[in-house]
Amino acid sequence: METYLVGGAVRDALMGLPVQDHDWVVVGATPQELLDQGYLPVGRDFPVFLHPVSKEEYALARTERNTAPGYRGFSVHAAPDVTLEEDLARRDLTINSIAIHVDSTRATGQFSLNDLVDPYKGRQDIVDKVLRHVTPAFREDPVRILRLARFAARFTDFTVAPETQALMRQMVDDGEVDHLVAERVWQELARGLMEAQPSRMFAVLRDCGALAHLLPELDCLWGVPQSVEHHPEVDTGVHVMLVLDLAARLQVSLPVRFACLTHDLGKGTTPADVLPRHIAHEERSVKLLKAVCARLRIPVECKELAEVVAREHGNIHRSAALNAAAIVRLLERCDAIRKPARFADILLACECDARGRLGLHDTPYPQAARLAAALTHAQSVATDVVATNAQLAGASGPKIGEWIHRARVQAVASGLDGAAR
Repeated sequence: METYLVGGAVRDALMGLPVQDHDWVVVGATPQELLDQGYLPVGRDFPVFLHPVSKEEYALARTERNTAPGYRGFSVHAAPDVTLEEDLARRDLTINSIAIHVDSTRATGQFSLNDLVDPYKGRQDIVDKVLRHVTPAFREDPVRILRLARFAARFTDFTVAPETQALMRQMVDDGEVDHLVAERVWQELARGLMEAQPSRMFAVLRDCGALAHLLPELDCLWGVPQSVEHHPEVDTGVHVMLVLDLAARLQVSLPVRFACLTHDLGKGTTPADVLPRHIAHEERSVKLLKAVCARLRIPVECKELAEVVAREHGNIHRSAALNAAAIVRLLERCDAIRKPARFADILLACECDARGRLGLHDTPYPQAARLAAALTHAQSVATDVVATNAQLAGASGPKIGEWIHRARVQAVASGLDGAAR
Protein backbone atom coordinates (compact mmCIF):
# COMPACT_ATOMS: atom_id res chain seq x y z
CA MET A 1 0.00 0.00 0.00
CA GLU A 2 1.49 3.34 -1.13
CA THR A 3 0.12 6.83 -0.42
CA TYR A 4 0.65 9.91 -2.58
CA LEU A 5 -0.17 13.60 -2.34
CA VAL A 6 -1.77 14.59 -5.66
CA GLY A 7 -3.55 17.33 -7.55
CA GLY A 8 -3.91 20.95 -6.51
CA ALA A 9 -1.71 20.71 -3.43
CA VAL A 10 1.29 19.63 -5.52
CA ARG A 11 0.51 22.17 -8.24
CA ASP A 12 0.22 25.08 -5.81
CA ALA A 13 3.40 24.07 -3.96
CA LEU A 14 5.31 24.03 -7.25
CA MET A 15 3.90 27.46 -8.11
CA GLY A 16 4.84 28.91 -4.73
CA LEU A 17 1.20 29.40 -3.75
CA PRO A 18 -0.42 28.63 -0.38
CA VAL A 19 -1.63 25.04 -0.23
CA GLN A 20 -5.25 25.01 0.89
CA ASP A 21 -6.36 21.38 0.65
CA HIS A 22 -4.55 18.06 0.52
CA ASP A 23 -5.80 15.28 -1.73
CA TRP A 24 -4.35 11.82 -1.13
CA VAL A 25 -4.41 8.75 -3.34
CA VAL A 26 -3.81 5.25 -1.99
CA VAL A 27 -2.39 2.68 -4.43
CA GLY A 28 -2.41 -1.09 -3.92
CA ALA A 29 -5.05 -1.24 -1.16
CA THR A 30 -8.58 -2.49 -0.69
CA PRO A 31 -11.41 -0.70 1.15
CA GLN A 32 -11.19 -3.29 3.92
CA GLU A 33 -7.51 -2.53 4.53
CA LEU A 34 -8.32 1.15 5.10
CA LEU A 35 -11.26 0.28 7.34
CA ASP A 36 -8.99 -1.97 9.39
CA GLN A 37 -6.68 1.00 9.95
CA GLY A 38 -9.51 3.18 11.26
CA TYR A 39 -10.31 5.16 8.12
CA LEU A 40 -13.94 6.30 7.83
CA PRO A 41 -15.78 5.69 4.52
CA VAL A 42 -17.45 8.82 3.06
CA GLY A 43 -17.50 8.23 -0.71
CA ARG A 44 -20.86 7.41 -2.26
CA ASP A 45 -19.80 6.87 -5.89
CA PHE A 46 -16.21 5.68 -5.34
CA PRO A 47 -14.03 4.64 -2.38
CA VAL A 48 -13.07 7.77 -0.40
CA PHE A 49 -12.12 7.68 3.27
CA LEU A 50 -11.34 10.14 6.05
CA HIS A 51 -8.02 9.73 7.83
CA PRO A 52 -8.63 8.70 11.46
CA VAL A 53 -6.50 11.59 12.79
CA SER A 54 -6.19 14.39 10.21
CA LYS A 55 -9.70 13.83 8.75
CA GLU A 56 -8.29 14.56 5.29
CA GLU A 57 -9.70 12.62 2.34
CA TYR A 58 -7.91 9.56 1.03
CA ALA A 59 -9.17 7.98 -2.19
CA LEU A 60 -8.29 4.58 -3.58
CA ALA A 61 -6.58 4.79 -6.96
CA ARG A 62 -9.21 4.39 -9.64
CA THR A 63 -9.99 4.60 -13.32
CA GLU A 64 -13.16 6.06 -14.83
CA ARG A 65 -14.97 5.31 -18.06
CA ASN A 66 -17.75 7.35 -19.58
CA THR A 67 -20.94 5.32 -20.07
CA ALA A 68 -23.49 8.03 -20.96
CA PRO A 69 -23.57 11.68 -22.06
CA GLY A 70 -22.94 14.30 -19.43
CA TYR A 71 -21.41 14.27 -15.99
CA ARG A 72 -23.36 11.40 -14.40
CA GLY A 73 -22.62 8.62 -16.87
CA PHE A 74 -19.43 7.08 -15.41
CA SER A 75 -18.24 3.61 -14.53
CA VAL A 76 -15.60 3.57 -11.78
CA HIS A 77 -13.01 0.86 -11.20
CA ALA A 78 -11.08 1.00 -7.91
CA ALA A 79 -8.86 -1.97 -7.07
CA PRO A 80 -5.34 -2.79 -5.83
CA ASP A 81 -4.16 -3.34 -9.42
CA VAL A 82 -4.89 0.28 -10.48
CA THR A 83 -1.55 2.05 -10.82
CA LEU A 84 -0.75 5.63 -9.86
CA GLU A 85 -0.18 6.51 -13.52
CA GLU A 86 -3.64 5.19 -14.39
CA ASP A 87 -5.19 7.26 -11.62
CA LEU A 88 -3.36 10.40 -12.76
CA ALA A 89 -4.48 9.78 -16.36
CA ARG A 90 -8.14 10.28 -15.44
CA ARG A 91 -7.48 13.82 -14.19
CA ASP A 92 -8.38 16.90 -16.18
CA LEU A 93 -5.20 18.93 -16.68
CA THR A 94 -1.52 18.04 -16.69
CA ILE A 95 -0.82 20.63 -13.97
CA ASN A 96 -3.23 18.67 -11.74
CA SER A 97 -1.71 15.27 -12.60
CA ILE A 98 1.46 15.38 -10.51
CA ALA A 99 2.03 13.27 -7.39
CA ILE A 100 4.51 13.02 -4.51
CA HIS A 101 5.06 9.93 -2.39
CA VAL A 102 3.90 10.39 1.21
CA ASP A 103 7.37 9.64 2.60
CA SER A 104 8.66 12.71 0.76
CA THR A 105 6.22 15.11 2.44
CA ARG A 106 5.37 13.87 5.93
CA ALA A 107 8.57 14.55 7.84
CA THR A 108 9.26 18.19 6.96
CA GLY A 109 6.40 19.20 4.70
CA GLN A 110 9.01 19.85 2.00
CA PHE A 111 9.89 17.78 -1.04
CA SER A 112 12.49 17.61 -3.76
CA LEU A 113 11.71 17.92 -7.46
CA ASN A 114 13.27 14.49 -7.75
CA ASP A 115 10.39 13.13 -5.67
CA LEU A 116 7.74 14.09 -8.25
CA VAL A 117 5.77 11.48 -10.14
CA ASP A 118 4.93 13.40 -13.32
CA PRO A 119 4.15 11.08 -16.23
CA TYR A 120 2.20 13.74 -18.16
CA LYS A 121 4.75 16.59 -17.92
CA GLY A 122 2.62 18.80 -15.71
CA ARG A 123 5.65 20.46 -14.16
CA GLN A 124 6.81 21.66 -17.59
CA ASP A 125 3.34 23.03 -18.32
CA ILE A 126 3.49 24.96 -15.05
CA VAL A 127 6.83 26.44 -16.18
CA ASP A 128 5.39 27.22 -19.63
CA LYS A 129 2.10 28.48 -18.12
CA VAL A 130 -0.09 26.21 -20.23
CA LEU A 131 -3.46 24.62 -19.47
CA ARG A 132 -3.41 21.26 -21.27
CA HIS A 133 -5.63 18.19 -21.05
CA VAL A 134 -4.00 14.96 -19.88
CA THR A 135 -5.50 12.43 -22.31
CA PRO A 136 -8.36 12.34 -24.84
CA ALA A 137 -10.51 11.05 -21.95
CA PHE A 138 -10.90 14.76 -21.09
CA ARG A 139 -13.81 14.80 -23.53
CA GLU A 140 -15.76 12.27 -21.45
CA ASP A 141 -16.61 14.88 -18.82
CA PRO A 142 -17.91 18.26 -20.10
CA VAL A 143 -17.56 19.76 -16.61
CA ARG A 144 -13.85 19.86 -17.41
CA ILE A 145 -14.49 22.68 -19.88
CA LEU A 146 -15.86 24.77 -17.03
CA ARG A 147 -13.01 23.75 -14.73
CA LEU A 148 -10.39 24.71 -17.29
CA ALA A 149 -12.13 28.07 -17.82
CA ARG A 150 -12.11 28.61 -14.05
CA PHE A 151 -8.38 27.87 -13.88
CA ALA A 152 -7.84 30.44 -16.65
CA ALA A 153 -9.54 33.00 -14.40
CA ARG A 154 -7.30 31.99 -11.48
CA PHE A 155 -3.98 31.68 -13.27
CA THR A 156 -4.28 34.83 -15.33
CA ASP A 157 -1.02 34.44 -17.25
CA PHE A 158 -1.70 30.86 -18.40
CA THR A 159 -2.87 30.08 -21.93
CA VAL A 160 -4.91 27.17 -23.25
CA ALA A 161 -2.98 24.65 -25.33
CA PRO A 162 -4.15 24.72 -28.99
CA GLU A 163 -4.95 20.99 -28.97
CA THR A 164 -7.02 21.42 -25.80
CA GLN A 165 -8.86 24.36 -27.34
CA ALA A 166 -9.64 22.22 -30.40
CA LEU A 167 -10.83 19.34 -28.22
CA MET A 168 -13.18 21.60 -26.25
CA ARG A 169 -14.60 23.02 -29.45
CA GLN A 170 -15.24 19.48 -30.70
CA MET A 171 -16.96 18.59 -27.42
CA VAL A 172 -19.26 21.59 -27.81
CA ASP A 173 -19.99 20.75 -31.45
CA ASP A 174 -20.84 17.19 -30.40
CA GLY A 175 -23.40 18.48 -27.88
CA GLU A 176 -21.56 17.36 -24.74
CA VAL A 177 -22.15 20.60 -22.82
CA ASP A 178 -25.88 20.31 -23.40
CA HIS A 179 -25.93 17.38 -20.97
CA LEU A 180 -24.48 19.32 -18.04
CA VAL A 181 -26.72 19.54 -14.98
CA ALA A 182 -27.60 22.98 -13.65
CA GLU A 183 -26.02 22.47 -10.24
CA ARG A 184 -22.58 21.69 -11.69
CA VAL A 185 -22.73 24.61 -14.12
CA TRP A 186 -23.54 27.06 -11.34
CA GLN A 187 -20.98 25.52 -8.98
CA GLU A 188 -18.16 26.08 -11.47
CA LEU A 189 -19.41 29.50 -12.60
CA ALA A 190 -19.69 30.67 -8.99
CA ARG A 191 -16.15 29.55 -8.23
CA GLY A 192 -14.88 31.19 -11.40
CA LEU A 193 -16.64 34.45 -10.57
CA MET A 194 -14.62 34.57 -7.34
CA GLU A 195 -11.26 34.20 -9.09
CA ALA A 196 -8.75 36.98 -9.74
CA GLN A 197 -9.85 37.77 -13.32
CA PRO A 198 -13.25 36.21 -13.98
CA SER A 199 -13.48 37.67 -17.49
CA ARG A 200 -10.91 35.06 -18.58
CA MET A 201 -13.34 32.29 -17.69
CA PHE A 202 -15.93 33.71 -20.05
CA ALA A 203 -13.31 34.34 -22.74
CA VAL A 204 -12.39 30.64 -22.69
CA LEU A 205 -16.04 29.59 -22.77
CA ARG A 206 -16.70 31.93 -25.70
CA ASP A 207 -13.64 30.78 -27.62
CA CYS A 208 -14.77 27.15 -27.57
CA GLY A 209 -18.46 27.98 -28.14
CA ALA A 210 -19.66 26.72 -24.76
CA LEU A 211 -20.96 30.09 -23.54
CA ALA A 212 -23.59 30.20 -26.28
CA HIS A 213 -24.99 26.93 -24.90
CA LEU A 214 -24.66 27.63 -21.18
CA LEU A 215 -25.46 31.37 -21.03
CA PRO A 216 -26.79 32.49 -24.42
CA GLU A 217 -28.24 35.61 -22.78
CA LEU A 218 -24.70 36.71 -21.93
CA ASP A 219 -23.02 35.44 -25.09
CA CYS A 220 -25.17 37.60 -27.35
CA LEU A 221 -23.95 40.82 -25.68
CA TRP A 222 -20.70 40.78 -27.64
CA GLY A 223 -21.03 42.87 -30.78
CA VAL A 224 -23.90 44.98 -29.41
CA PRO A 225 -22.76 48.64 -29.61
CA GLN A 226 -23.38 51.33 -27.00
CA SER A 227 -23.00 55.10 -27.03
CA VAL A 228 -19.30 55.98 -27.10
CA GLU A 229 -20.11 59.00 -24.94
CA HIS A 230 -21.09 56.78 -22.02
CA HIS A 231 -19.21 53.63 -23.00
CA PRO A 232 -15.78 54.32 -24.54
CA GLU A 233 -15.35 50.54 -24.96
CA VAL A 234 -18.56 50.54 -27.11
CA ASP A 235 -19.12 46.75 -27.11
CA THR A 236 -21.62 45.65 -24.45
CA GLY A 237 -19.92 42.30 -23.83
CA VAL A 238 -16.56 44.00 -23.33
CA HIS A 239 -18.21 46.43 -20.90
CA VAL A 240 -19.69 43.63 -18.80
CA MET A 241 -16.28 41.96 -18.55
CA LEU A 242 -14.65 45.25 -17.47
CA VAL A 243 -17.33 45.61 -14.79
CA LEU A 244 -16.78 42.04 -13.63
CA ASP A 245 -13.01 42.38 -13.39
CA LEU A 246 -13.35 45.63 -11.46
CA ALA A 247 -15.63 43.80 -9.01
CA ALA A 248 -12.89 41.19 -8.60
CA ARG A 249 -10.31 43.92 -8.05
CA LEU A 250 -12.51 45.40 -5.32
CA GLN A 251 -12.88 41.88 -3.82
CA VAL A 252 -16.65 42.09 -3.57
CA SER A 253 -18.93 39.18 -2.68
CA LEU A 254 -20.35 36.54 -5.03
CA PRO A 255 -23.86 38.12 -5.14
CA VAL A 256 -22.34 41.46 -6.18
CA ARG A 257 -20.22 39.80 -8.87
CA PHE A 258 -23.22 37.90 -10.22
CA ALA A 259 -25.20 41.16 -10.33
CA CYS A 260 -22.33 42.76 -12.28
CA LEU A 261 -22.35 39.85 -14.73
CA THR A 262 -26.09 40.04 -15.43
CA HIS A 263 -26.99 43.72 -15.09
CA ASP A 264 -27.16 44.43 -18.84
CA LEU A 265 -28.64 41.22 -20.28
CA GLY A 266 -31.48 43.22 -21.85
CA LYS A 267 -29.11 44.95 -24.26
CA GLY A 268 -28.55 41.73 -26.18
CA THR A 269 -29.98 40.96 -29.58
CA THR A 270 -33.00 39.13 -28.19
CA PRO A 271 -35.45 37.81 -30.82
CA ALA A 272 -38.62 39.91 -30.93
CA ASP A 273 -40.84 36.88 -30.40
CA VAL A 274 -39.14 36.24 -27.04
CA LEU A 275 -39.07 39.79 -25.70
CA PRO A 276 -40.44 42.69 -27.77
CA ARG A 277 -37.75 45.28 -28.49
CA HIS A 278 -39.93 48.17 -27.31
CA ILE A 279 -39.58 47.00 -23.71
CA ALA A 280 -36.99 49.07 -21.81
CA HIS A 281 -33.66 47.29 -21.57
CA GLU A 282 -33.86 47.24 -17.75
CA GLU A 283 -37.17 45.37 -17.94
CA ARG A 284 -35.75 43.00 -20.54
CA SER A 285 -32.72 42.45 -18.29
CA VAL A 286 -34.93 41.44 -15.37
CA LYS A 287 -36.99 39.04 -17.51
CA LEU A 288 -33.91 37.38 -18.97
CA LEU A 289 -32.23 37.28 -15.56
CA LYS A 290 -35.19 35.45 -14.06
CA ALA A 291 -34.97 32.87 -16.84
CA VAL A 292 -31.24 32.36 -16.19
CA CYS A 293 -31.79 32.01 -12.44
CA ALA A 294 -34.56 29.46 -12.94
CA ARG A 295 -32.54 27.43 -15.45
CA LEU A 296 -29.31 27.35 -13.43
CA ARG A 297 -31.00 27.30 -10.01
CA ILE A 298 -29.16 30.38 -8.82
CA PRO A 299 -29.24 30.91 -5.01
CA VAL A 300 -31.90 33.33 -3.81
CA GLU A 301 -29.38 35.82 -2.38
CA CYS A 302 -27.67 36.17 -5.76
CA LYS A 303 -30.94 36.24 -7.69
CA GLU A 304 -32.62 38.94 -5.60
CA LEU A 305 -29.64 41.28 -5.56
CA ALA A 306 -29.10 40.89 -9.30
CA GLU A 307 -32.76 41.65 -10.04
CA VAL A 308 -32.65 44.94 -8.14
CA VAL A 309 -29.39 45.97 -9.81
CA ALA A 310 -30.70 45.08 -13.28
CA ARG A 311 -33.87 47.09 -12.69
CA GLU A 312 -32.48 50.11 -10.83
CA HIS A 313 -28.84 50.67 -11.86
CA GLY A 314 -29.77 53.40 -14.33
CA ASN A 315 -31.82 55.24 -11.71
CA ILE A 316 -28.97 54.94 -9.20
CA HIS A 317 -26.51 56.35 -11.76
CA ARG A 318 -28.86 59.31 -12.30
CA SER A 319 -29.65 59.78 -8.61
CA ALA A 320 -27.59 62.99 -8.30
CA ALA A 321 -30.42 64.73 -10.16
CA LEU A 322 -33.23 63.25 -8.03
CA ASN A 323 -35.06 65.23 -5.37
CA ALA A 324 -35.81 63.86 -1.92
CA ALA A 325 -39.19 62.36 -2.89
CA ALA A 326 -37.68 60.48 -5.85
CA ILE A 327 -34.79 59.27 -3.72
CA VAL A 328 -37.13 57.87 -1.07
CA ARG A 329 -39.12 56.08 -3.77
CA LEU A 330 -35.85 54.62 -5.06
CA LEU A 331 -34.90 53.46 -1.57
CA GLU A 332 -38.31 51.85 -1.16
CA ARG A 333 -38.09 50.03 -4.50
CA CYS A 334 -34.69 48.69 -3.44
CA ASP A 335 -36.13 47.68 -0.03
CA ALA A 336 -33.15 49.59 1.39
CA ILE A 337 -34.75 50.52 4.70
CA ARG A 338 -35.48 46.89 5.58
CA LYS A 339 -32.26 45.53 4.05
CA PRO A 340 -29.53 48.18 4.38
CA ALA A 341 -26.67 45.68 4.01
CA ARG A 342 -28.07 44.47 0.70
CA PHE A 343 -28.48 48.09 -0.42
CA ALA A 344 -24.78 48.64 0.23
CA ASP A 345 -24.10 45.68 -2.10
CA ILE A 346 -26.44 47.20 -4.71
CA LEU A 347 -24.44 50.42 -4.59
CA LEU A 348 -21.20 48.44 -4.94
CA ALA A 349 -22.49 46.72 -8.08
CA CYS A 350 -23.60 50.06 -9.52
CA GLU A 351 -20.21 51.59 -8.76
CA CYS A 352 -18.54 48.73 -10.62
CA ASP A 353 -20.89 49.33 -13.56
CA ALA A 354 -20.10 53.06 -13.65
CA ARG A 355 -16.34 52.60 -13.32
CA GLY A 356 -16.10 49.45 -15.44
CA ARG A 357 -15.62 51.41 -18.64
CA LEU A 358 -12.55 51.98 -20.77
CA GLY A 359 -10.33 54.58 -19.08
CA LEU A 360 -12.79 55.22 -16.20
CA HIS A 361 -11.68 52.64 -13.63
CA ASP A 362 -10.54 55.26 -11.11
CA THR A 363 -13.43 57.69 -11.61
CA PRO A 364 -15.20 58.68 -8.36
CA TYR A 365 -18.78 57.50 -7.86
CA PRO A 366 -20.40 60.09 -5.52
CA GLN A 367 -23.86 58.60 -6.03
CA ALA A 368 -23.03 55.82 -3.58
CA ALA A 369 -22.14 58.14 -0.70
CA ARG A 370 -25.15 60.38 -1.37
CA LEU A 371 -27.62 57.50 -1.42
CA ALA A 372 -26.03 55.90 1.65
CA ALA A 373 -26.45 59.23 3.47
CA ALA A 374 -30.05 59.48 2.26
CA LEU A 375 -30.75 56.02 3.65
CA THR A 376 -29.33 57.05 7.02
CA HIS A 377 -31.64 60.07 7.09
CA ALA A 378 -34.65 57.94 6.11
CA GLN A 379 -33.82 55.42 8.84
CA SER A 380 -33.69 58.20 11.42
CA VAL A 381 -37.47 58.64 11.23
CA ALA A 382 -39.20 57.32 14.36
CA THR A 383 -41.87 55.38 12.51
CA ASP A 384 -43.71 54.38 15.69
CA VAL A 385 -44.16 58.03 16.64
CA VAL A 386 -45.27 58.95 13.12
CA ALA A 387 -47.75 56.06 13.10
CA THR A 388 -49.19 57.09 16.45
CA ASN A 389 -49.65 60.68 15.26
CA ALA A 390 -51.27 59.42 12.06
CA GLN A 391 -53.75 57.33 14.01
CA LEU A 392 -54.58 60.27 16.28
CA ALA A 393 -55.34 62.23 13.13
CA GLY A 394 -57.74 59.51 11.99
CA ALA A 395 -55.49 57.73 9.51
CA SER A 396 -55.47 53.94 9.17
CA GLY A 397 -54.09 51.20 6.94
CA PRO A 398 -52.24 52.50 3.86
CA LYS A 399 -52.74 56.10 5.00
CA ILE A 400 -50.36 55.47 7.90
CA GLY A 401 -47.79 54.30 5.39
CA GLU A 402 -48.22 57.56 3.50
CA TRP A 403 -47.50 59.52 6.68
CA ILE A 404 -44.31 57.53 7.21
CA HIS A 405 -43.31 58.02 3.58
CA ARG A 406 -43.76 61.80 3.84
CA ALA A 407 -41.76 61.90 7.08
CA ARG A 408 -38.92 60.08 5.37
CA VAL A 409 -39.02 62.45 2.41
CA GLN A 410 -38.81 65.39 4.79
CA ALA A 411 -35.91 63.78 6.69
CA VAL A 412 -34.00 63.07 3.50
CA ALA A 413 -34.63 66.59 2.17
CA SER A 414 -33.43 68.19 5.39
CA GLY A 415 -30.38 65.93 5.62
CA LEU A 416 -29.28 66.42 2.02
CA ASP A 417 -29.90 70.19 2.19
CA GLY A 418 -27.78 70.36 5.32
CA ALA A 419 -24.98 68.42 3.64
CA ALA A 420 -25.11 70.71 0.62
CA ARG A 421 -24.71 73.79 2.83
